[in-house]
Amino acid sequence: MKLYNLKDHNEQVSFTQAVKQGLGSQQGLFFPHELPEIESTVIEEWLALDFVTRSSKILSALIGDEIPEEELLQRVGAAFAFPAPVKAVSDNVASLELFHGPTLAFKDFGGRFMAQILALTKKPEEKITILTATSGDTGAAVAHAFYGMENINVVILYPEGKISPLQEKLFCTLGGNITTLAVADDFDACQSLVKHAFDDVELKNAIGLNSANSINISRLLAQVCYYFEAVAQLPQEQRNQLVISVPSGNFGDLTAGLIAKAMGLPIKRFIAATNANDTVPRFLASGQWTPNKTVATLSNAMDVSQPNNWPRVEELFRRKNWQLNSLGYGALNDEQTRAAVRSLASQGYVSEPHAAIAWQVLTEQLQEGEYGLFLGTAHPAKFKESVEDILGETLPLPEPLAERADLPLLSKTIGADFSELRRILLDTVSKV
Repeated sequence: MKLYNLKDHNEQVSFTQAVKQGLGSQQGLFFPHELPEIESTVIEEWLALDFVTRSSKILSALIGDEIPEEELLQRVGAAFAFPAPVKAVSDNVASLELFHGPTLAFKDFGGRFMAQILALTKKPEEKITILTATSGDTGAAVAHAFYGMENINVVILYPEGKISPLQEKLFCTLGGNITTLAVADDFDACQSLVKHAFDDVELKNAIGLNSANSINISRLLAQVCYYFEAVAQLPQEQRNQLVISVPSGNFGDLTAGLIAKAMGLPIKRFIAATNANDTVPRFLASGQWTPNKTVATLSNAMDVSQPNNWPRVEELFRRKNWQLNSLGYGALNDEQTRAAVRSLASQGYVSEPHAAIAWQVLTEQLQEGEYGLFLGTAHPAKFKESVEDILGETLPLPEPLAERADLPLLSKTIGADFSELRRILLDTVSKV
């Protein structure tokens, strides 16, 4: 598999190099040079397979012969060791539940696959420092995927006071090779610090810097697989008129879905659903890219005003000659989000704010004869305080949360100051 840098097409790398490198020069994202188009008969054959076998075939088609098929099958099996069920909500709408992994969020798929690929490709003596920013769920998924791995150190930045308490507990109580830093600013500031670190060549080489954000191609490709899994669970008549609504923050999930469509998966159209941080919906409506300052919302994992993956979306639309006006969009404020959580619960489905936004925008735009699917990206208990406040009922804690809820936080608070982060990163090398 060859990938090119979206900001410098002359920079071309292999899949494993892109996984290790994370970002290209000028903070450019890597994108596949070729996207395989799979014949419909083969797609149908794949859809009849089990999740792990099918996923290894999808990833093999994308990655090529860099990783032997048998090895890839083993790595996918180790990464995707939990289901992604489709749960009906109404006659024409269902949720793709992506929160049955160890950290109760969709990012377990990408985080664990990336860990498997790095474990496979790194040299035994090679030291790696993974630096990533999280608006909520990435931190936990990455921390648990890499926890205890030899010669890999993980440093996670998150906006102080802007993720849910239980999200914080999941990854800020581990210690060991996991360092967590609460940044006294917003998520965009955290992302900016990560990008600054990647521009520091001396630092990058000194600590073996890598990123596990959705900018890393291994995480992105892993997410392609559960779109196929969703379609596989639907009867034929629903597959033919499928509309998928994606709760969108950094836009990695939507990018993965569009790649699945580009490969030939029968998806009629997508809807990008955001909260008040609505840069993309406003762009699609007006053609003007005018990010506002990020605001804190109930759906904190989507509190992103400058989504990193949007250039990949635009590149894919350009490559496929798709029209951006074919992409649906919508945004909800917090009051509308609360109403959506209550409305969804009245149909017998308890959800958290992100999925509720995707559901609401989907139901508003679904046309007669279409079948709608929205992504359930996190377990509602990860947002226990806000969901209980909205619904006036108590949510039981699943085991992964219950076992960490009373542990002390091990985070350190820092300012949005690169010099301070740089010093911390150099200090962590000795921990590996």
